[in-house]
Formats: sequence, C-alpha cells, structure tokens
Amino acid sequence: MQVQENISLRPYNTFGIEAKARFFAAFNNLEELAELTTFNSGLPILILGGGSNILLTKDYDGLVLKNEIKGITELHEDGDYVYVKAGAGENWHQFVLHCIERGWGGVENLSLIPGNVGASPMQNIGAYGVEIDDVFWDLEAFHLREKSTFTKGDCEFGYRESVFKRKHKGQFVILNVTYQLRRKPRFNTSYGAIRQELEKMGVKNLSLRAVSDAVISIRKSKLPDPAVIGNAGSFFKNPTVPNGQFQSIKNGFPGVIGYENIDGSIKLAAGWLIEQCGWKGYRKGDAGCHSQQSLVLVNFGNAEGNEIFSLSEEIIDSVRKSSGYSWKEKLIFIEIAGQRFNYKY
Repeated sequence: MQVQENISLRPYNTFGIEAKARFFAAFNNLEELAELTTFNSGLPILILGGGSNILLTKDYDGLVLKNEIKGITELHEDGDYVYVKAGAGENWHQFVLHCIERGWGGVENLSLIPGNVGASPMQNIGAYGVEIDDVFWDLEAFHLREKSTFTKGDCEFGYRESVFKRKHKGQFVILNVTYQLRRKPRFNTSYGAIRQELEKMGVKNLSLRAVSDAVISIRKSKLPDPAVIGNAGSFFKNPTVPNGQFQSIKNGFPGVIGYENIDGSIKLAAGWLIEQCGWKGYRKGDAGCHSQQSLVLVNFGNAEGNEIFSLSEEIIDSVRKSSGYSWKEKLIFIEIAGQRFNYKY
C-alpha cells in the first residue's frame, strides 16, 4: 500500500471533473482497508469504486480510498439457484457478462450499468424490470474495526434506496456481495423496448446473451459513453406520487408518462418531464443535458462540478414550477461502496 499526496481525481470519476485529493490510496482486501483507516484518524475518508456515482465540486481535504477488492466465486448450488459472491471492486458489467457466460440468470437486464459491484446494493440498482433486490442474497461490509454481514432484510431495499443511503450512510464500506442467481433462467422481457429490440435482432429463441445484447443496444442508443463524454448515467430519480397528485399533474401535462406501482402510487418518468421543460440537448459552457436522454447530465470537456450541480438545480426548479410537484428526492447519486457521499465536495 502506498498513500499518495495531492492526487488528481479526474481519472477516477466518470464525469471527468478535476479535483484533488489531499491523500489517496487503493486497497485490495479487508486487511489493507483496516490499516488505511488508521492512517490518520482525524482525516475524513471517502471511498471510491467505479466513480460513476459521484460529483466533485472541490478538492477533497482528506483521505480518498479506492476499493479494488476483486474476485468472483461460486459458493454453492441449492435447487434452482446458484450463489455467487463478487468483490466490491469488480466492474459491474463485466460481472454480468461473467454470469451470462456461465448460464446464471437474473442480472442480464442490468447489462452495461456503469460502476462496480459494491455500488449495486447501495441504491438497489435497477433497469428494464429488474432490481438488485430480486437477486440479492447478502453482503459483507466493514464498519470501523469489524466486519458485518447484511441480509436482504437488513438492507431495507426500496426504489433506489437502502440503509446505506440513509440510516447507515457513511458508516460502512461494502467488501463483497453475494447474489442468488437462477441455474435455469426466467427471462424478463416485460419492457416493450426489450421486446422490440429482440424482434429487430431477429431473435427466435430467448437466451441470456440475447436479452443482454438487447439491453446493451438500447442503452448505447440512449446513453453516452463516459469514455467519450463525461457523465454518470441517469442523474435524476423518477419521482413517485400518489395517484391523486398524478391526476393533478396530468391536468397540466396531458401526455405525462406514469407507471403504477404495486401500492397504487404512480412513478413519473422524470426524463419526460425534463424534456417537456425544454432541457434536452441544452448546453451552457461545458455543462449540459444530453441530446438523446434528458436524464443524463454531461461534461463536454472542462465543466466544474458546481456547474453541473447548478444545472441540476435549475432543471429541478423548472420541473417543479411546471408540474406542481416538489421533488423530495433530487438526485440518484449515492455512495459507491459505503462511503459518505457529498456532492458538494
């Protein structure tokens, strides 16, 4: 382990924002992490994973620790399921492809989501009808001087929610995650976009690879590649409102898109609302809203974190004034691996 000083964090965040860490180090296992947390007990600590869920707005005057815990292990099989443990530092998409190659079903709809495995339970990532809650078994996390195990119930999963975003925010570093995957896949093609893409691909017989390829194709057509243009994927969370409030919003936006949840509430399509307010393709300096997907804020080159954040506030304010709905949850940004997330760093 080597603790470095005054290190640029630009290579470590997918927005490509320039900011410096007073101290920086990477860890590959629990022992290294435990040792690094004693480096200077008075310093604040920020844990980084894939860097796709953070917006830096200034230099970090503390210790930044990059989670590089790797390894994918098949623990055991149990009837219809196989239990697979992955290190928090594993790239999420590569983990999905690993599962597909071995015929393990359950995460194929989550292909190409940016970030690392450790981030997956933080906000209960989801896409195209599947969430981590559907395949999660347990995880191990480090809290100060000891390791803890969290079951699904302990995590208190919700829509892009978990205890690591609220009750235990900033207290734990996720070390690994175990998933309960199906040995005989049950395909979820409930989203129309997936069915349409499969038809376009000429798929006659469903397979894990076919579903994954369809999802990848859809995402590539809508979402910019962080390697080409700085972004962190979808920036905003789809707001959920009571059915009555949805009807009120519909009076102002007759074409508003909403999906009914199990409890009868309505999940609004935030991207549609933002687009109706004229933000799609907007650019001010090097900060902007992507031309193909209004949920995605981008850094065209040298935008500062505060510029991205200010743009998000303007967008939120315009939607609130237009729809009459005051968003309770502004951002979907969360911790990568249990660290304290502050978008005002």
